[in-house]
Amino acid sequence: MHNIGPFAKNEDSDRSPEEKDAPPKAQASAKEDTADPKAGRARYPEVQSAMRFPIKLPISVKSKTGESHTETQNISANGVLFQMVDSEMPVGSMVDFTISLPADVVGAEADVRLDCRGRVVRSFEDSGRRGVGVVIDEYRFDRRGD
Repeated sequence: MHNIGPFAKNEDSDRSPEEKDAPPKAQASAKEDTADPKAGRARYPEVQSAMRFPIKLPISVKSKTGESHTETQNISANGVLFQMVDSEMPVGSMVDFTISLPADVVGAEADVRLDCRGRVVRSFEDSGRRGVGVVIDEYRFDRRGD
């Protein structure tokens, strides 16, 4: 396996555009506004504002409850939405996951893995499955077969 690069940190992943431009005192008060569970979406508006692409790709998810395999529902520049069965992933929990990008899709000779670290920012129940929205904090591309 060949590493294309170290984990790249998305420096602004946990700050909204408004927080980035706000004075330091306003930044602190914006981060404190998280007591309400519904505030999760308001806390990460950049996840909601980025264009989403309805791409279904294989994803392997590792959390405190173990590893499971599923597929993405949609992907944006900031995060990913996927569904899990029998897995509780509370908002705020850390998640490691790998998205497999098929060689023919990315124009490579071998499949490419996108190894990511992120935080759950949305968790909901839908038809017996748990929908999970994760903001990507760090990522690294790996090529298979090298």
